[in-house]
Amino acid sequence: MKKYLVIMLALLLSAGFAFAGGSQAPKAEANVVSVMGAFVQQEEVRFNEAMKIFEQRTGIDVQYEATKQFETLIFVRVEGGDPPDVAALPQPGLMKNFAARGSLVPLWPGIKSIINKNYAPVWLELGSHKGEAYGVFHRVNMKSLVWYPKKAWADAGLTVPTTWEEMEALEQKAIGMGAVPWTVGFESGGATGWVGTDWVEDIMLRTAGPDVYDQWVNHEIPFNDPRVKRAAEIMGKRLRDPKYVFGGPQYVLTTSFGDAPKVMFESPPKAWMHRQGNFITGFFPENIQANLLEEVGLFGFPQIDPKWGTPALGGGDQFVMFNDRPEVREFMEFLTTGESGKAWARSGGALFPHKDQDLNWYPTEIERVQAKLLLEAEVFRFDASDLMPAEVGAGTFWTGMVDYISGVPLDKVLDSIEKSWPE
Repeated sequence: MKKYLVIMLALLLSAGFAFAGGSQAPKAEANVVSVMGAFVQQEEVRFNEAMKIFEQRTGIDVQYEATKQFETLIFVRVEGGDPPDVAALPQPGLMKNFAARGSLVPLWPGIKSIINKNYAPVWLELGSHKGEAYGVFHRVNMKSLVWYPKKAWADAGLTVPTTWEEMEALEQKAIGMGAVPWTVGFESGGATGWVGTDWVEDIMLRTAGPDVYDQWVNHEIPFNDPRVKRAAEIMGKRLRDPKYVFGGPQYVLTTSFGDAPKVMFESPPKAWMHRQGNFITGFFPENIQANLLEEVGLFGFPQIDPKWGTPALGGGDQFVMFNDRPEVREFMEFLTTGESGKAWARSGGALFPHKDQDLNWYPTEIERVQAKLLLEAEVFRFDASDLMPAEVGAGTFWTGMVDYISGVPLDKVLDSIEKSWPE
């Protein structure tokens, strides 16, 4: 708390606030919307470029403030009585925190109607707290992706699976060819193990469904629940068996998450598939990155139980409103349109959930496939480990997956994670 007060004092002094008689937030400028977020460097440039069409059309000036210390400074600004008009929140828990404090302006009927028409139903739900909607989702990312060496697959006569039965048949075909289906790396310094949590989360959505997933995240069911165990076992069947994963458990545990996919692009491939988020292309060999379209194939992690369809696991930025003025409402409504992401989509490196977007805005086929998978997903959920208490999500869940792959009995691992959940 002391460091927050020091930062707040510095902010107030730098803004020229007077403390005599209490600090007063500056009056809003007419036709200006202040936005605060964690988009920095190139992302800041792309966000500002995407907002130009709104500024030109309305005459409203969008003033974006970028900060790498967003999660600290946004609390300081709100507590100090000087919130931005709008903030782009990268973590869903932040919205719930501010909503519980009464700091946010709820979404109004008109904008909720737009969201209902232009988004899958899940997005309004994800932007709500205790039945009240606050968040407008804009840029999002996908994790439920499987990458493969396109040319080698074509030569081997392999086809993309759309169901779990087809995935299992593909795995057996690869093994029958003397190949290994998967390559996986857990090593990530102090965050080693997060790759395993992503596997379990993706499988949980496909075997237990979104409601049970939410109960798990909120500790309404224990971590050693049979449904959690089943998801971990499906992962373990692959990542603990050298027939299924390149190099066996030892390779999985000691190989960097960024190095793991590289063996797919050797000749012949040492593994045929790699499950990872859309960022992973930046870790492919340079010659592969230079020709992604010809070298790399991509499909969505397949459904397991048909009643849950093909869910999407990922993350995203939701915009929330602290100050209620006509120009701020107009800006928030603009964010609900595909047009608000058009320039950013064309620049690459971002996906958007709007139904009215044109997939041709994306510069590569790989990005178009990702956007299509995102739009077709009826279920979207945030990374569970990011939503759990840090002691678990960034602690025992990570280390527990390492222990499991190294040979510790699964029941012991799950019992240990359950005991670590804070009271």
